[in-house]
Amino acid sequence: MRAFIVDRYKKKGALRLGEVPEPALRDDDVLVEIHAAGLNLLDSKVRDGEFKLILPYRPPFVLGHDVAGIVVRVGSGVRQFKPGDEVYARPRDGRIGTLAQFIAMNEADVALKPKNLSMEEAASIPLVGLTAWQVLVERAKLTKGQKILIHAGSGGVGTFAIQLAKHLGATVATTTSAANAGLVENLGADVVIDYKARDFEKILSGYDVVLNSLDGDTLRKSLDVLKPGGKLISISGPPDPDFAREQGLNWFLRQVLRLLSFGIRRKAKGRRVSYSFLFMRVSGAQLSQITSLIEAGTIRPVMDRVFPFEATNEALAYIETGRSKGKVVVKLR
Repeated sequence: MRAFIVDRYKKKGALRLGEVPEPALRDDDVLVEIHAAGLNLLDSKVRDGEFKLILPYRPPFVLGHDVAGIVVRVGSGVRQFKPGDEVYARPRDGRIGTLAQFIAMNEADVALKPKNLSMEEAASIPLVGLTAWQVLVERAKLTKGQKILIHAGSGGVGTFAIQLAKHLGATVATTTSAANAGLVENLGADVVIDYKARDFEKILSGYDVVLNSLDGDTLRKSLDVLKPGGKLISISGPPDPDFAREQGLNWFLRQVLRLLSFGIRRKAKGRRVSYSFLFMRVSGAQLSQITSLIEAGTIRPVMDRVFPFEATNEALAYIETGRSKGKVVVKLR
């Protein structure tokens, strides 16, 4: 089958379009013919080697973390899906590879595709949807009447998180450029701050939660926004000791991550707020809950561009500019 392959870790290195064997099917797997694959900054970071200490893929490997397609075969132990089902998923770490014609995934990672979405729209959802769900619902336990600041509101995670936070009844502030103010307002943002013109930390205060997806400077400034007991949750790092334990990392890597996050954890403690790092985990069950929200019209996908499969390298380069509004997807069929 045709696939985009990482031959070696290299910053901004081009993926190679080549032939690889069709994936083997395990007893609890579904084999999916891929119709569309969502792209994420995570793909670029994995290709660049930024995660090779905690996600040790051995080149050559197929890249890609978001998929929508049709089940063509199921393993002997599969009970939830059958050939012909339209599904979407974020395959688990160690078994990525959605930039290909087929992928085998554990059925626990997969959900039925929302009926009201195209394959391209569905492929834009899993990684950002699960990330937003796990930050807002699981980690923050966001409730009606609380206030949340969502950084980079026009990005993939941001566009989903704004809608989910409004559904949960929160007041939502977000940072974005002036050009994207209308987009985030339409998604439900109550307070929109042009990060190029205004300092969010001087405007906002008394917030319950901050979702950070930006750099360390933004992370530190976000402490000023939170009230005592508030939660600073970052999906861009630095990883913390709890994450190291969850990943089962060795003693040396646990100490490295402890040092990397020591500064922000200490500052947070001094402000009487909590800091935590979240690295999304796969869950077909949570995706099914997200499907219900999408089919009810509560959340809609926000897509910037759809590229042909052959232009995957150009699509990744476009994401890396940081200017995409919502998600970028490649179309295979």
